Amino acid sequence: MKRLTKVLMDRGSSLNIIYVKTLDAMGIDRSRIQPLGVPFHGIVPGKQAILLGQIDLPLTFGDPTNYRMETLLVVGFHGSYHAILGRPCYVKFMAVPNYTYLKLKIPSLHGVITVSSSFNHAY
Repeated sequence: MKRLTKVLMDRGSSLNIIYVKTLDAMGIDRSRIQPLGVPFHGIVPGKQAILLGQIDLPLTFGDPTNYRMETLLVVGFHGSYHAILGRPCYVKFMAVPNYTYLKLKIPSLHGVITVSSSFNHAY
């Protein structure tokens, strides 16, 4: 299990993205990537990006009982985060964001999980 500390939870996005550099750092074999080769627009402003493929990974918030399998699109360009999780992830985890306090609340078997950040970290 690897812990990612820079994940953007983007409720405005309908994509879940992970960078190939993140997969390499996690020690995940690239042969697990299912090729797509489909171009998409709108992620890199003014440019077309090519997806390297997709991968199914278990995502966990809190303890191991609160995990879901999530399909992530694998991209080859560099980003500021380890991954970007969009609406599909919000729905599966029933996550509720509070942008004023930079908190994300997620229900679990053992109560509510609160993921916090700081304004300095966000900048």
